Amino acid sequence: MSHPSSESGPRSALLEELRWRGFLEAATSDDLDAFLNQARRTIYVGFDPTADSLHLGSLIPVMGLAHVQRHGHRPLVLVGGGTGLIGDPSGKSSERTLLTSEVAEQNSAAIRAQLSRFFDVSSDERALILNNAAWLLKLNLVDFLRDIGKHFSVNEMIRRDSVRVRLEERDQGISFTEFSYMLLQAYDFLFLCQHFDCTIQMGGSDQWGNILSGKDLIRRILGKPAEGITFPLLTTSSGKKFGKTEEGAVWLDAARTSPYQMYQYWLQTADADAGRFLRLFTFLDRERIEALEAETQRRPEAREAQRVLAAECTTIVHGAEAVRSVEAASRILFSSSDEIPTPATVALLAREVPVTDLPQTELASGIGLTDLLVRTKLADSKGSARKLIEGGGVYINNERQTQAATITSGHLKWPGALLLRTGKKNYHLLRVR
Repeated sequence: MSHPSSESGPRSALLEELRWRGFLEAATSDDLDAFLNQARRTIYVGFDPTADSLHLGSLIPVMGLAHVQRHGHRPLVLVGGGTGLIGDPSGKSSERTLLTSEVAEQNSAAIRAQLSRFFDVSSDERALILNNAAWLLKLNLVDFLRDIGKHFSVNEMIRRDSVRVRLEERDQGISFTEFSYMLLQAYDFLFLCQHFDCTIQMGGSDQWGNILSGKDLIRRILGKPAEGITFPLLTTSSGKKFGKTEEGAVWLDAARTSPYQMYQYWLQTADADAGRFLRLFTFLDRERIEALEAETQRRPEAREAQRVLAAECTTIVHGAEAVRSVEAASRILFSSSDEIPTPATVALLAREVPVTDLPQTELASGIGLTDLLVRTKLADSKGSARKLIEGGGVYINNERQTQAATITSGHLKWPGALLLRTGKKNYHLLRVR
């Protein structure tokens, strides 16, 4: 395992970027700077379609590949429609549940669409997004074992961490299916080198063995140099797995994890992690990041670094318009803003607070505020509702209500909705249909 230095020549701009941002765990050569400076390289990362969305943990390789394109090299995104049918044993203590062909295909299509947002895919010259099902599913087993399998030593394979750990766990073991995964990943690297002049593979540090296998296979069959780069597996300063919450993974798909929830995840970043995450998950330059780190030291209570991190990262994944809606929703929920939101912000709020649909005709004829409070369970009875109103604890669209009025269409200042609140943070959205 090498930690590339550049004493023998000028540094590669790409490697310098990866170094200072904290992407570089290890490389297969001490002369990787020279290798990158010799020519424009095609560099790939593989993503197996184990679900129909990537999650925040996938963002490190995605951002690493985005820097590849920003520094003039060509990123190659490989969706593992073929390898996903086998299952990578790396980092797994037990056998994966095998995907059906149909599910693997659906997941691959969803992930391909998701990844295309991070790169300029206007031409094959700028970037490539491929699916290894295109060549792996056509392989002839006997030919593959004869032409590829002969280059692999079983002695070497069982020494790899991903295999050794499973062999030592007698209750789990490892199937021949997962044992063969490294042959397929190595073949991917060979195929991409032959057909797309791809000479560098990047991946998490758990992929080190698989990357070495591909590098060695290319050397044996093509007699060409190929290299690898691994990224660190990330944990937070408290030791928790990055990208996980009590509810589970933070997904890149807005249908699984809303932009609001993603924004809140970044906003809750610990001070000790803010600078590191700004380096890894934004495109901000070093000067801006160091200024934000200094601000965190000076005024940690302002959480300026976390606010910038949340806005930048959510913009990269979901777009600027989504962030504007998230920030408006946050002002409404946490700063009691009485602003009138956009329909997009109302739709976002509908995913974060309880919702009741209210017929337009009912609102037109008028409905008592006490009735609304009971219907939405913000009050147990009309009597307790009246007490809440008299005590100044009831709000519509964050405006305090001082009497038990009849609510009509005249109160409908928001697009198709009213926001009820009791106390400081008991919200309920009334969607007018």
